[in-house]
Amino acid sequence: MRKSHPTGLYVLFFTEMWERFSYYGMRSLLVFYMTKHLLFAQDKASQVYGLYTGFVYFTPFFGGMLADRVLGQRRTVILGGVLMAIGHFLMAFESLFFPALIFLIIGNGAFKPNISTQVGALYPPGDHRRDSAFSIFYVGINLGAFLSPLVCGTLGEVYGWHYGFAAAGVGMLLGLAVYIWGQKHLAPDNLMREAAGDAKAEPLTPDEWKRIWALVVLCAFNIVFWSAYEQQGNTLALWADTDTERHIFGWEMPASWFQSFNPAMIFIFTPVLTAFWAWQDKRGEEPMSATKMAIGCLLLGASFLVLLPAAHVVSGGAKASLWWLTACTFVITIGELYLSPVGLSLVTKLAPPRMVSMLMGLWFLSSFFGNYLSGYIGTFWEKMSKENFFLLLTFISMGAGLGILAVLRPLKKAIGDAESGTAPALAPAPAAAEA
Repeated sequence: MRKSHPTGLYVLFFTEMWERFSYYGMRSLLVFYMTKHLLFAQDKASQVYGLYTGFVYFTPFFGGMLADRVLGQRRTVILGGVLMAIGHFLMAFESLFFPALIFLIIGNGAFKPNISTQVGALYPPGDHRRDSAFSIFYVGINLGAFLSPLVCGTLGEVYGWHYGFAAAGVGMLLGLAVYIWGQKHLAPDNLMREAAGDAKAEPLTPDEWKRIWALVVLCAFNIVFWSAYEQQGNTLALWADTDTERHIFGWEMPASWFQSFNPAMIFIFTPVLTAFWAWQDKRGEEPMSATKMAIGCLLLGASFLVLLPAAHVVSGGAKASLWWLTACTFVITIGELYLSPVGLSLVTKLAPPRMVSMLMGLWFLSSFFGNYLSGYIGTFWEKMSKENFFLLLTFISMGAGLGILAVLRPLKKAIGDAESGTAPALAPAPAAAEA
């Protein structure tokens, strides 16, 4: 009989849910706040958005080093949560807009890599529950992302920007409370294992170097994926606001609610896709992780082709139906499920245990470059026709997918060993933590 997941997984699920509630709640308002309240020009707002969403994925590399070498993962997570809560509440003051972003960036750097690696620490090498655990964890991420635009976005757009930002701060405090309460259910972190003599700092072996280089190659393609994907919170948010007909039976849906479409579809289609992968596995046909990531990039590219007819409608002076944006988001979501949770799980398989937080930070560092590139790409929104802009995103995304397929053979052995359970992984949680 297959064992159930450890209780610690659900502690991390709800911690990350509230942290993502705070992040996406603030993000759902950011472009609107800059253009409508702070009166930034669209290209400047796009650049600030790209820098912010980029740097929150730059600092996790250093947050991972801090955890691996100094504080341990648990204390680093708590430090990050406190800093992010401060940043959200500072957003209540216009004059502190940029200092608030700095607090959020640094806090996220401490929090993000160390919460994800603790999921992998709950499972021993070769445990087939690991991939499904990251899929469950990913639903927690998207539950927070789904609720936050509805709560923070509505408060910000209807009652005042600062109410929305304050709600994001409260969400972060709730996440901290869950984490501190549930620490007894988590696996020992890296410093705790070292103190107990279960982990030693040793030179990297040739096989470990192969896995690290495989991860670096995949990180390069991850950059391209996120540069197109993150248009959801940037140019596609502007499309939803100005170019989409949002009236439903006489009621106009707030533009920020578009940010909930993607996470809502994550809930709906994660069980479907994991069941499909399980069916493929029984037939011996489930793709390896890197192949899934290539499929994710190809699907992302296809999603923007869906908007080409809508762009033609808008170029004629009319607004596009909300169904076009909904269909685009559906394809984006399936592509995301093929890449993002698969990538998180793969990092914990490939990374040597003594540097797993730093390498998880490296994975997020690739998202930094992707998010920064997303902001740069967004500056062309008003300089190109909408049709050409969506075609640009298609070529970028599909190019990444084809690139992964082109290098699949040299990557296959290192990744295959990790997926079969022969690669080292973090120590499992104590048996008492099972639930």
